[in-house]
Amino acid sequence: METKIAASILASLAQPTRLDVFRALVVAGKPGLAAGALAEKLGVSATVLSFHLKELRFAQLIDSEQQGRFIIYRARFDTMNALLSFLTENCCAADPRSTKGVDDDTCCPPVATKKTKRPSSSTTP
Repeated sequence: METKIAASILASLAQPTRLDVFRALVVAGKPGLAAGALAEKLGVSATVLSFHLKELRFAQLIDSEQQGRFIIYRARFDTMNALLSFLTENCCAADPRSTKGVDDDTCCPPVATKKTKRPSSSTTP
């Protein structure tokens, strides 16, 4: 993946509602979600959702398929995995202590962090 393409994909995910939409579709997996169910799940209007789905489609992060009266949206795992590979391909390459490639292809060991719940962008104060 080229840097320009990765930057464009990351830019499309840099908006909270779009990130929530994409994450919901990743959770849904291959079956995907109908637009109405997705809007309800995220608490957004159909017009707002439509705008964000268009942006995610343009970034090749999602696909859609007409099924009867419904449009089913699915995450494009190929694009997501290509982006993750691009981001981690040289992970810890300059660290002489790195074990990447020795035992497995994992990156530097993760630092233990306290998990905090991210506030949802779809809720209002």
